[in-house]
Amino acid sequence: MAQKSISYYPTFWQAVNLIVLYTFLQSVIDFPLALYDYQHGTDWLQEPWLKLPVFFGTTAIILLLGAKYSGLPYREIFPLRFFYWLVIPAIFLSLIALQFFMNEITLHVEKVLPPPGWFMELFNRLFESDYGIWVGVLRVVVLAPIVEELIFRGVIFSGFQRIYPAFWAIFFSALLFALFHLNPWQLGPTFLLGLLLGFVRLRTGSLLAAIFTHALHNGMIFLEVYNPKSMLNPGWMQPGKLLGYLISSLLLVCGTVLIFYLTGRKKAI
Repeated sequence: MAQKSISYYPTFWQAVNLIVLYTFLQSVIDFPLALYDYQHGTDWLQEPWLKLPVFFGTTAIILLLGAKYSGLPYREIFPLRFFYWLVIPAIFLSLIALQFFMNEITLHVEKVLPPPGWFMELFNRLFESDYGIWVGVLRVVVLAPIVEELIFRGVIFSGFQRIYPAFWAIFFSALLFALFHLNPWQLGPTFLLGLLLGFVRLRTGSLLAAIFTHALHNGMIFLEVYNPKSMLNPGWMQPGKLLGYLISSLLLVCGTVLIFYLTGRKKAI
């Protein structure tokens, strides 16, 4: 008797559909409000009492749909388990190195395709808020990492792990993560970040570790935007320096090898 083939959710294209649905659900509300604001000079789109219910409501729909179709228990889709604390310095080293390469990619892309003024204004508004700097921190460093990791290293990655080899599970989830941001000037850097997040999620087996890594990265970006002369931006990290390439490559290798070693050692204990 022929065995039935087992189908897992989501495949790559099912994940694409899930992300498109997520974007569509948000734009159903956001686009009319943006159009109204443009025509009437209002700012309804930025009102928290409108923005937050749409954000959390659409996110909940996507997470529930993904969990339902996956057929997995919630603890397997969203493994919010604690991870080996010694991995944290290794993650920090990797992020420092990754920041250099992300800045290099952005610099070269902007030389070929300079971003328009409206885009830079929109980007800066991500870190600003009429309600103070701490609301910006909450949005960029807390909410964004939690929501994006629940989707990409939760629902999507848990399915990819059952379908694809580890390399392709990390690669495809990073690719979708980059495309989701709808930002051609940050496509390469976001893809690199997605690779590290997938690697951390795979090695630690913890979604909490991926959320922490994402939050740490966004916090470093936030600090760089508000304090360009911080210790996270030393002289050797300036764009175009050979020393920067050498040190960053060394740090990235050391960081990823340490993550690999420490997570393997912890499992063996």
